[in-house]
Amino acid sequence: MSKVEAGLLYTKEDEWLKIEGDEAIAGITDHAQDAMSDIVYLELPDVGEVLGIGDAFGTAESVKATSDLYMPISGEITAVNEALVETPELVNSDPYGAAWMVKIKIGNPDELKALMDAAAYTQYLEDRG
Repeated sequence: MSKVEAGLLYTKEDEWLKIEGDEAIAGITDHAQDAMSDIVYLELPDVGEVLGIGDAFGTAESVKATSDLYMPISGEITAVNEALVETPELVNSDPYGAAWMVKIKIGNPDELKALMDAAAYTQYLEDRG
């Protein structure tokens, strides 16, 4: 079973979000990195980009496939984890820690209500099989 961290919010597209004041830190879940297998390349957005909920903010390339990364909420990219460009394999070893991908200035706090907590995401993964 994939690791699901308490205290985070989750999307059906397997992104996670950690809220810190008016900013959020985002990455992909343990389930997503496990399904993708070995991540070999990441393309991330530029700081200052403003994106809407569901917009692609980058891509993750693994030995299996290339997948889009989707914005869990709308907002402005305030930071990008540049370390992942050089060491994308961090996503496989530490998806909830060192492999955070972007920081987002929250554009619409009401969008957070549509995200799942850890228990709901765990149930969602079980229902997906």
